[in-house]
Amino acid sequence: MAIQVSVCGPRDCTDDDRRNAREIGRLLAERDAVVICGGYTGVMAEVAAGAAAARGTVVGILSRADREGAGPDLTIAIPTGVGEARNTIIVNSGDAVIVIGGSWGTLSELALAKRRGGVPVIQLGGWRIADADGRTIPGIQHATTPAEALAKTGLWP
Repeated sequence: MAIQVSVCGPRDCTDDDRRNAREIGRLLAERDAVVICGGYTGVMAEVAAGAAAARGTVVGILSRADREGAGPDLTIAIPTGVGEARNTIIVNSGDAVIVIGGSWGTLSELALAKRRGGVPVIQLGGWRIADADGRTIPGIQHATTPAEALAKTGLWP
């Protein structure tokens, strides 16, 4: 069975997030991993475009009950009709979760992935979560490049 990596990030993202997402998609496709994402714009569209350009497989878990607005680079679009609850499906589908950038929706995906446990959670850019004393929350690995993010998943030698 193929390795599946969930990639989460905001629909309204920075240029750095776009570049990082596209590169993550390309690198995952080159490793024959299936990319799981939210299937719409922003980070989701860029990771799909990067994977598609490298002939990879991209599954979009859509919030709507139809495929309206789904990205053109998805291999498979799964309409769920469950709104933001689809974030749980996205993070539960991956052998690792890579979070790129920051937004409230992305933060919810990061929290769901962390709470799931048992899979690597890697953050590239975005918001840093700290406890009341300002210490970074343990269990989230931080990367500064797409290649480092993939290495931190521990899924490839």
